[in-house]
Amino acid sequence: MTHRRYQRSLLLLLLPFVLGVTVLVIVPAVLSLGLAFTRYDGLAAPTWAGWANFQALADNTLFHIAVGNSLLFVVLTVPLRTLLTLGLALLLARPRRAVGLYRAAIYLPTVVPGVAYALIWLWILNPLYGPLNLLLASFGLPTPAWLIDPRTALPAVALAAIFQLGEGFVVLLAGLQEIPDEYYETASLDGAGRLAVFRSIVLPLLAPWLLLIVIRDLIVSVQSSFTPALVMTGGGPYYATLLVPLLIYQTAFERLRFGEGAAMTLLVLLGVGLLIALTYRLFSGWGYDEAV
Repeated sequence: MTHRRYQRSLLLLLLPFVLGVTVLVIVPAVLSLGLAFTRYDGLAAPTWAGWANFQALADNTLFHIAVGNSLLFVVLTVPLRTLLTLGLALLLARPRRAVGLYRAAIYLPTVVPGVAYALIWLWILNPLYGPLNLLLASFGLPTPAWLIDPRTALPAVALAAIFQLGEGFVVLLAGLQEIPDEYYETASLDGAGRLAVFRSIVLPLLAPWLLLIVIRDLIVSVQSSFTPALVMTGGGPYYATLLVPLLIYQTAFERLRFGEGAAMTLLVLLGVGLLIALTYRLFSGWGYDEAV
């Protein structure tokens, strides 16, 4: 009876989350799937269009540019954010003086609202009085016009996104705390150095956690790129930071082409799913296996 009561309490705790996901994610996704095959401007009733929206996207130059920019954004952010998250988690895994303050500072950019975070980076990247260029000038280094130059605009937006790593940082801290201390003690008795311990113990045991945050970052890098692209650059200059979520917004809500926007959304979901499947296929067999 106690076990059943515990299960019911868990279901009650999960109920708000399940309802939220159903109303805010699953239902809109199903509606978008249907709209992808229609012509709909939000005023008149939808009309069936078949594959016309997808054929239009195949000839849409802006869509090709946005897909290329989004893939480059993922390549720039996911590996660097994963390495930075791993390094900070290893550095702050052990108790030390003020470690809680350092951990909170790392998590802080993640909880800052997206618009406020983008505005902060607009100030940091300002070519005239931004602190980044002032710091570079003090060392005699070049001071790029970060968000004005098409060559540096997308890397600048990616730079801002890299520091929102708080959730992955917490996940890796939890993973490091799950590694038994006996492993480190045995390695110390065997005379293993820090690099050998990291390569032979920490990295294999942390591999499932790393795979989790890589998959999460693939999703977040596509989803969360809308706000910085809209606020910081508006997709410019010369479409250098036009990302797929921003193009979907412009197509659906500014040009009232909801069917075409839904078709883009469906393609994005399929593309992200393919990236996740490839990542899982490449790295799922790497690291620690409890069956061994």
